[in-house]
Amino acid sequence: MSEDGTSARFSTTTVIHYAVVAVLVLGGLSYLWTEPPSLNPMADKRAAEALALVQTHRALGFPTILQAMNEHVRSMKERGQGVRLGEWRVNHVEGDVYEIRVQLRDQSVSGQWFEREFIWRAHLNLKKVNAASLPADGVTPKTPDPPDQPAMPLPSLAPTSG
Repeated sequence: MSEDGTSARFSTTTVIHYAVVAVLVLGGLSYLWTEPPSLNPMADKRAAEALALVQTHRALGFPTILQAMNEHVRSMKERGQGVRLGEWRVNHVEGDVYEIRVQLRDQSVSGQWFEREFIWRAHLNLKKVNAASLPADGVTPKTPDPPDQPAMPLPSLAPTSG
């Protein structure tokens, strides 16, 4: 009789363990199946190219935007202030245009936290990066207009006869 009770208990415990493992495996597979490409830019080669284009783009005072962001984080930590650089996110806008975002949270000397979102637009066919937010504008140098492009004429202010 004790053998029947032991084997029944053993099989119930075994079934529960297998059920838990199956639920965990199925949950992991469903997460991998439904994970949007924006969370993993390397899944989309064009998104990865856009991210690399932005991160390696020239920055004000630094060789690249990525170095400028990392140096800001390093200097804040060195001064004992709180800082957190979020994950780089890539979203396809249309055609060859991608939007790259990163959030930066940093603490002022008074202890107040500020959050800024840096947004850039990467034009893959043109190999061009444009700042699309005020914080990103402060990191990204302005590209001069091509010299062969004529300036827009000003509208005439002279009265017209009529």
